[in-house]
Amino acid sequence: MNLIIKLNHRSLQQHLFLLLQNCKSTRELFQIHAQIVTNGFSQKNYILGKLCSICIARDDLQHARKSFELIESPSTIVWNQMIRGYARSESPYVSIELYSKMVGAEVNADGFTYAFVLMACAKASSASFLLRQEGEQLHGRVSCNGMWCNIFVQTNLVNMYGMGGGDGGLEKARRVFDEMPERSVVTWNLMLAVHLRWGDVGGGSRVFGEMPERNVVSWTTMISALAQNGKCREALALFHEMVRAHVEVDDVAMVAALTACAELGDLKTGRWIHSCVGKALEIGSHPRLVSLSNALMHMYASCGVIGEAYMVFKGMKRRSLVSWTTMITGYAKQGRGKEAIEMFRWMQDMGGEQGTTPDEITFLGLLCACSHTGMVSEARYYFEYMIRSCGIEPKIEHYGCMVDVLSRAGQLDEANKLIEAMPMKPNEAVWGALLGGCRIHKSVEIASHVVHQLRMELEPHRAAGYLVLLSNIYAAAKRWIDVAGVRRSLGDLKARKPSGRSWIQVNGAIHDFAAGDWTHGRANEIYEMADGIARHSKLGNLVLDE
Repeated sequence: MNLIIKLNHRSLQQHLFLLLQNCKSTRELFQIHAQIVTNGFSQKNYILGKLCSICIARDDLQHARKSFELIESPSTIVWNQMIRGYARSESPYVSIELYSKMVGAEVNADGFTYAFVLMACAKASSASFLLRQEGEQLHGRVSCNGMWCNIFVQTNLVNMYGMGGGDGGLEKARRVFDEMPERSVVTWNLMLAVHLRWGDVGGGSRVFGEMPERNVVSWTTMISALAQNGKCREALALFHEMVRAHVEVDDVAMVAALTACAELGDLKTGRWIHSCVGKALEIGSHPRLVSLSNALMHMYASCGVIGEAYMVFKGMKRRSLVSWTTMITGYAKQGRGKEAIEMFRWMQDMGGEQGTTPDEITFLGLLCACSHTGMVSEARYYFEYMIRSCGIEPKIEHYGCMVDVLSRAGQLDEANKLIEAMPMKPNEAVWGALLGGCRIHKSVEIASHVVHQLRMELEPHRAAGYLVLLSNIYAAAKRWIDVAGVRRSLGDLKARKPSGRSWIQVNGAIHDFAAGDWTHGRANEIYEMADGIARHSKLGNLVLDE
C-alpha cells in the first residue's frame, strides 16, 4: 500500500514538473504552484528548482524569491537558480548576498554557482570597488576549490575583469584568457569585446585575426567597432570578407556597414546592402529592424540622394524618433529647409504617438536646416518653441546653430549678444560661426574681437586658420596695415593652415585628395586636368569682359 502511495506521489511530482515545463501564462504558473503546495511538495528541491527557473525566465523574481524563502533546505541547484536570476537582473549585488548566505548555510557551491556570482560581480563591479574586490577574492576561491578548469567559470572570470571596470582590467582579463587550456568561440568573442570596451581596436583586430573559429557575433562585433572608431574603409573591407566567407549577415552587421558607407559616401555598396535587405524580406527570413531602416535613410541622405532616403522612410511600418530625426537632419544637410520643417510638422501631427516627441537632437537638425537655408524667423521661432513648449534646455550646439543663422543673415550684433547671454562658455564652433558671418558681411571690428577671443583660448596651430580668415577680411576692407600685422603673427607662430581634403567615388572606388598632395597614382593626369580647367575658365572670363 505504501509503495502504491509512493508511486502516486512520484507520478504526481512528474506530472506537476511537466506542467511547469509547458506553462504558458502567469495564471497557469500560480495554479500549478498552488497544486505543489496543497500536495505537500513545497520542500521538494527538484520541483521547486524548476518553479524558480520558470519564474526567472518570465522576469518574475519576486515570485521566485517568495517561493525560495519558503524552502527550509534549498539544494545547490535551487541556490544557483536564484543567484543566476539576480545576476542577470538590475540588482546583481543580491546574487553576491545570496552566495554569502549559501556559504553560511554550508551548501556546496559548484561551477555554475561560481560562474553566476562572477557574472554578477562583472555587472556590479563597475560601480563599486568593494564588489571588484569580492570578484578577485572569488577568483582565489575558484582556484582553491578546483574549479579553475571549468570553461564556464574561466569565461566569466574574463568577463568580470574585462567588462566590470577597475584598474588593469584588460591586462587581468588577458592573463586569465592566456592561461585557459581550452577556449570556446564565446570566450574568444568575449576577449574581443573586452579589447574593444577598453578602446583597444588594434588589440581587438589581433584577437579577431587569431580566432580559430568565428561566428556571426565575431564578425559583427569587429565591423561595428571599426565603423564606430572612424575606420570605415577597414569596416567595409571586413564586411565584404564576411560575405565572401558565406557567413549569414545579420541586421547589426548591415547597420555598421551602412554607417561606414554614409561616412565614406559609398553609395554603390549602400545600394547593394539595401538590395540584400529587400531579398531577405521577400523570402520572409525576418522582419526589418527599425534601426536598419534608419541606417539606410542615413546612408542615402549622407550620399546626397535624399529622395531614396524618403522612400525608405515612407515604406516603414513603424518609425522611431531616430527615423524622424534622420529625415529632418538629411534635409538639413541638403539645404532643404522647407522640407525639414514640413517633416517636423508631420511629426507633430502624429499627435504624440510613440517616437514622435522631439528631443534635443531633433531640434538641432531643425535649426541646422534653418541655418543652411537662411530661415532666420523660423530659427528664432523653433529655438523659443524648444525651450518654452518642450522644456528642452539648449545645448551649446543649439546656440551655435542660432549664431550661425543670425551671422549668415547679417544680424551680427544680435548674434554677438546671444553669445554673451549663453549660460556656458562659447566654444570654437560658436566663435567660428560668428567669424564666418563677419567674412560674408565684411565686419572688421567684430571679426577682430572674435579672433582675439580665439587666440586666447586655442593653441597656436589651431588659431592659424582663423588668423588667415581675419587677414582676408582685412584685405577685403583694404586695411593693408592690419593685413601685414596678421601675417607677421602667423610668421611668429610658424603655423600653417591644415590642407583641405575631399573624396569622390568613381566606378565603385573611393579616391581621397588633399591640397598639394601628389601621392595619388594618377596625380599627373589630375593636376593636368585641373590646370586645363583653370585655363578654360580664364579664357571664358576674357570673352565675357570683351
